[in-house]
Amino acid sequence: MIDIVRYESSYKSRWNDFISKSKNGSFLFFRDYMEYHKDRFFDSSLLFFEDDVLIAVMPANVSGSVLQSHEGLTFGGVTSNKQMRIELMLDVFDSLMEYLSQHRIKTIVYKPIPHIYHTVPAEEDLYALFRHGARLIRRDVSSAIVFDEPIPFSKSRRRGITLAKKSGITITRTDDFEAFMSIVGGVLKSKYNVKPTHTSSEIVSLAQKFPENIKLFAAYRDEIMLAGVIIYESGPVAHAQYIASSDTAKKMGVADLVFDSIISHYSTEKKYFDFGISTEKGGAYLNSGLAANKQYFGARAIMYDTYEVDVANSRSL
Repeated sequence: MIDIVRYESSYKSRWNDFISKSKNGSFLFFRDYMEYHKDRFFDSSLLFFEDDVLIAVMPANVSGSVLQSHEGLTFGGVTSNKQMRIELMLDVFDSLMEYLSQHRIKTIVYKPIPHIYHTVPAEEDLYALFRHGARLIRRDVSSAIVFDEPIPFSKSRRRGITLAKKSGITITRTDDFEAFMSIVGGVLKSKYNVKPTHTSSEIVSLAQKFPENIKLFAAYRDEIMLAGVIIYESGPVAHAQYIASSDTAKKMGVADLVFDSIISHYSTEKKYFDFGISTEKGGAYLNSGLAANKQYFGARAIMYDTYEVDVANSRSL
């Protein structure tokens, strides 16, 4: 029998402890990260118990009659520990559908955790989704490097690295997130007329709370920041959360040198380097130039999928 409890603050320590020991969790699921934007979402995260033992959690929010997993996160889904089995996950989903029906939730929008973020295989939820008639409604393409099987950089990337070195560029880790987010904001404003997902103050606050997970590597010339990358470290993955270069940096191959330095740094610490998605318009449009730049570093395709389940018509096969 699976009992489902909606998250409340009294479960914070238990939730965080479970995430820290899970096989597919991320620091993004710790409550101090999830709640930095709690004013934007109606949190409806769930805890799953079997005989009073916590066996899974699900970061989630409700919007109308839809349960999202979770709109404020790149991915979410059911997070479990190494004791999770296929049969148990089917029980979890059967109980989830009954719980949602009782709470008048009509639809689940579900973003499973990409497999590169698993410390051991954790795709039991994908089978459970299939059993409940889930349909794929969005597919975003990310690009990742597998450090155990590296693909050489392209000639153009190697030329950029050489040019940047000759220009006197130095790469270092820094805590000057404000300066970097100013570059990010300028790039997004001029190219897309949009703002960054995070404000500068939000990034500073999150980096202070998670110094071992959120790191900034920046390129300098004459003590002036020209480019950088904010890295999110989650389990076996180093993920490029923000990438930005000033106009001056673009002419000198600075971004190539930044990534060369970061990739080299993480090659002995992580299993994957994830550049992030290159798709827009719900995954229907591929930004070919952006994807090509990532693939020139030896990265190859990883899917970030989104599924939808009609709760009322969901029946386990």
